[in-house]
Amino acid sequence: MKKYWPLACLILVAAIAACALAFGAGKGWMSYFMGFFLCQFALLKLFNPVQFADGFQMYDLIAGKSRAYAFAYPLIELILGLTYLATFWPMAACIATLLVFGAGTAGVIHALIKGLDVRCACMGTILDVPLSTVTLTEDIGMIAMAILLMIYG
Repeated sequence: MKKYWPLACLILVAAIAACALAFGAGKGWMSYFMGFFLCQFALLKLFNPVQFADGFQMYDLIAGKSRAYAFAYPLIELILGLTYLATFWPMAACIATLLVFGAGTAGVIHALIKGLDVRCACMGTILDVPLSTVTLTEDIGMIAMAILLMIYG
């Protein structure tokens, strides 16, 4: 559990910040949570983009074929996060989230089935977390929230 404490802290801070914004705005907790979550995780990846790309290419299906995508991924994540926070083009953000995290989920499932023992690049190089069902849960959680936002706005 100690390995996952930094991850739990990031999620908790995103949830609390989303509550603060939603309380002030009276709505939008899920959109704010996704925004903070994505921005925080993008930031961790941007601290060391080369090492992030190296790790990400080991299990992501698209990054494995395109180094450019591996480098662009933190920026994609940051743009999605800011889009959720600004509630700008919410349907486009949800569709993009489904595509990006759907592809990521497929890569994680493939790596877990193959039994690859790799570090999850989701936290950049700052935190050492193994690729596991926790990674899969994060990806599926983002997909589920995007679907809920598409349905309930």
